[in-house]
Parts: sequence; C-alpha cells; structure tokens
Amino acid sequence: MTGQPNGLARLFMPNDCATIPPHEKHYGLESNVTEQNTLPDYLRPGLDIVFVGINPGAYSAKMGRYFATPRNRFWTALNQSGIASAGRDLGPEDDARMNDYGIGFTDVVKRPSGSASDIRPAEFKAGAPVLQEKLLVCQPLVVCFNGLTGYKNYLRHALGVKPEAELGAQERIIGGSSVFVTPNPSPANAVFSLDVIASWYRQVGEFRDQVKHGHD
Repeated sequence: MTGQPNGLARLFMPNDCATIPPHEKHYGLESNVTEQNTLPDYLRPGLDIVFVGINPGAYSAKMGRYFATPRNRFWTALNQSGIASAGRDLGPEDDARMNDYGIGFTDVVKRPSGSASDIRPAEFKAGAPVLQEKLLVCQPLVVCFNGLTGYKNYLRHALGVKPEAELGAQERIIGGSSVFVTPNPSPANAVFSLDVIASWYRQVGEFRDQVKHGHD
C-alpha cells in the first residue's frame, strides 16, 4: 500500500485525499454539518477497500467512531471475514487506524441521523457528487457500498442513471476503482444474519484479491 497514514485524519482536500470539512465544501442541505458533529472520512491513495455507508448513525457520530452502535454487525462480520490482516479482533476504536490495513471509510451523506430513512432526497443529491469526487481522487482498488440504498442513490445523483443494481460485484466502475455492494450491517437490516454479512465481506476480500492480481 502506498501513501502515509492519516492517523486521526486531516480534513479532506481534493488534491491530497484527506477529508473535506463539510462547512468548507458545498454540501447543499448538509452545509450546517461541521467537523465536530459528523465522522471524518478515513481516506488516502492506495487503499484496497473503501467502505461507503449511507450516512453516520447518530450514536456513532456522538462516539466519534464508525459503526459504534453495539448491535451493528460491521466489526464482528469484518473480523469473521478475515479480510483485514490485523492478527486480532478489530472494533470501532480502530477506525482511524484502518488505513494501515488497506481499508477506508466514508459515506454518501455526512449528516448523522437516528435512521438512514431520515435522509432526504436533496441530501443524497448533494452528497453523491461529493462522494464521487473523493473516490476519484483516492482511487481505491475496490469501493464497497454497505447496502443498495447508498449505491442506488449514488447512481441516481452522481451519474444520473437509472438506479438498478443487485448485491455483489458491479459492472460500473468509479474512475479506476471496481465496485462491490454488500448488505447493510445495520441492526435494522435484520433480514441478513451476521454469518451472511460475514460471508459477503469474505466475497469482498476475494474480489479485492482478483482486482489486485489483475493490476499486477
């Protein structure tokens, strides 16, 4: 992997793939979001996988950690999948260090909310092009959307195409990045069990390896 770790992540500027402070970027309805009340993006060039959420949960934003809600299955599924070679179980307290394992985090919309259903269409319209800009700058091997809702809103509002997609590897790419969609690990998405989500993350790891070997 290339580039230097962000540590606790500086705020994004398009020329260096740190994080863009929402109050310094045109976010439309997100313009009142500040560095203090949302989660930073953990991005840098040379990452293997960037996980894209719909938006930060209110509890996670309050704690300052990605997927901090105790009932969220992300970290447990990630550990079961084995795609991050850390030699130990990882958790929300590790989010700022995940770049060192080739993994980054961002969201389609940066405004926290108690439920993803609270996000308004105008917020997706404002956030999706900004997300695309970040990903085009950072160019990870794989962009992994946590759930079809985020990906479909990206398609609709960043690309202006009909939002048709299913879980798994996607035909469309983002710049030079391949795209994969997994089930949302939120406890609200109870139709998918922990084991099933972990299985999807293993598939992301296999997909990453295929993409990486294709670049060799």
